[in-house]
Amino acid sequence: MKTRDANTPIMALAARLWPYVAALLRARRTPLRVGISGLQGSGKSTLATALLRVARQHGVRAVRLALDDAYLGRAARQRMARTRHPLWLTRGVPGTHDVTLLRATLRALRHASAAQPARLPRFDKGRDTRRPPSRWPRVTAVPALIVLEGWCLGVQPQSARQLARPCNALERHADRDGRWRRAVNAALAAYVPLWNTLDLRILLQAPSFAAACRWRARAEAALRARAAPRAMNSAQLRRFMQHYQRLSEHALATLPRWADVRVDLDAAHGAGALRVARQPRARPARRPKNSQSLRAPARPPRLYRKPAPR
Repeated sequence: MKTRDANTPIMALAARLWPYVAALLRARRTPLRVGISGLQGSGKSTLATALLRVARQHGVRAVRLALDDAYLGRAARQRMARTRHPLWLTRGVPGTHDVTLLRATLRALRHASAAQPARLPRFDKGRDTRRPPSRWPRVTAVPALIVLEGWCLGVQPQSARQLARPCNALERHADRDGRWRRAVNAALAAYVPLWNTLDLRILLQAPSFAAACRWRARAEAALRARAAPRAMNSAQLRRFMQHYQRLSEHALATLPRWADVRVDLDAAHGAGALRVARQPRARPARRPKNSQSLRAPARPPRLYRKPAPR
């Protein structure tokens, strides 16, 4: 199914997605897990926040988790850079997240209560370290909806043949033997079981990696205008983005087949075609304490009508 919906504001997009989410929430006995994937600057965090707002408007308890909030701090990455490979210093690629923490958080959310609250990790990018747990938001009841967002959500490891050739100057000069990219690829395998727990998979599909670089460049320009201490200049940003090029291009090629719902973005960052690829997988299970369900249509409604045959 496909339609055009150019320049849809993010709240309107969340509102149009909501009937589909609501239908999956019907008679749920465990929290519904919705994943949002997209390259840097694609609008994942904005859409996740908008979905939470729509959920709360409908009386549905919802929380948001981000891969970014499970980053390893700078001190841990410095140790990795000294003992394993210098490129581990830059956060973002698989292997620089605490996947165990994410899994533990998801388990805690299934049993959250006032007596045993779950805590949502938060990372301070300005200080390049995770905030102390005492400052993490507390969740005192089981949410009906969990939204997980991240730039490499859903990405699968590459083959040895794909890893053999460097994809950019960074890999040619700083990873000549391929040791770093093979280690990133091996680390990615530990993320896949997390991807497999998602009930609804939403993809914000960028037109190209070059477009994502331009979006990030605009964000950095805004930081420089505010004299932000960690703002990058053009050369620094170009090298920074090369850390993500391999998996970003792999994501662009493979994630459209992974997604249940795909939103095509244009170069100007507008939402264009939206495609519903398949009915998501429902996972009924025993209802944990303090959970809630939502009355919704018996089957997911079609967001768009199938074009009539010509």
